[in-house]
Amino acid sequence: MNTTISPPFSPERALNLGRQTLAIEAAAVDALRSRLDGEFAEAVQLILNCSGRLIVSGMGKSGHIARKIAATMASTGTPAYFVHPAEASHGDLGMITRQDILLALSNSGESEELLRIVPTIKRQGARLIAMTGAPGSTLAREADVHLDAGVAQEACPHNLAPTASTTAALALGDALAVALLDARGFGPEDFARSHPGGSLGRRLLTHVRDVMRPADLVPVVTPDTPLGDAIVTMSRGGLGLVAITDTTGRAIGIFTDGDLRRAFERRLDLHHGAISEFMNQAPHFIAPDQLAVEAVEMMERLRINGLLVALDNGPLLGALNMHDLFSARVI
Repeated sequence: MNTTISPPFSPERALNLGRQTLAIEAAAVDALRSRLDGEFAEAVQLILNCSGRLIVSGMGKSGHIARKIAATMASTGTPAYFVHPAEASHGDLGMITRQDILLALSNSGESEELLRIVPTIKRQGARLIAMTGAPGSTLAREADVHLDAGVAQEACPHNLAPTASTTAALALGDALAVALLDARGFGPEDFARSHPGGSLGRRLLTHVRDVMRPADLVPVVTPDTPLGDAIVTMSRGGLGLVAITDTTGRAIGIFTDGDLRRAFERRLDLHHGAISEFMNQAPHFIAPDQLAVEAVEMMERLRINGLLVALDNGPLLGALNMHDLFSARVI
């Protein structure tokens, strides 16, 4: 039995190879830019006009990239899914209809499993977009549109393992997805609707009204309330603040735990005087229909822990603090 003796590990060689790999792959992606032409725009137009779904397929490492491209497309407004070309020959071709488009990935353009299903797909009327590293290949010639993802070399020292070629294909797939989402007018709220279960969905779908304490649960006093009474009201409220409102219910001031600490530091007489003498007369507001992440950004920028919720010059609608945002897992 033949055995291969591994050379001694060299940290310096590992570092050099790592840097070389990144350089080769970066160059491969950069080279794609000059090769993007009317074929790319035609592929985007073809997918935009598709009344069915985008079917993405590939074998081996190309198959892994195809799965990722399908997932990216589906999450950015282009209905898509992956079909394994070998499984397609054993029944899964029934998943593809004449209204669909097949995006087939093969670096060589000669993947037997893909070429076996192409005639059937074209016979039933589905369109074919090929992404290969060989413009003269069989798959490229059979395609309605060909996207050239060729690379000068693989990052593998033996120029064998798919490395730069898969990186280039992945980047080209991302370019397609981005062009498509822009053409569809796909925005942050659309993105959030396809990601409702994760932190991204919470950040993009949660509004201030969803996490705020409603006005009836916000500690409120009037301007002539004695400071001591206002502090008791604030403590009972559990928000770390008390809102000061006028006779119309409009907030004209705010007093927070921070204001209380600063008053102690300045040795102010806390036993006498109304809250109007100590309150912040320029409170910060946020509207209920703004995103909760905007409240986070505002608090961090202003270095405050609470916000009052109201519309322009309208009555107090609610309030929220950082704890509310933490509890809603927006942060």
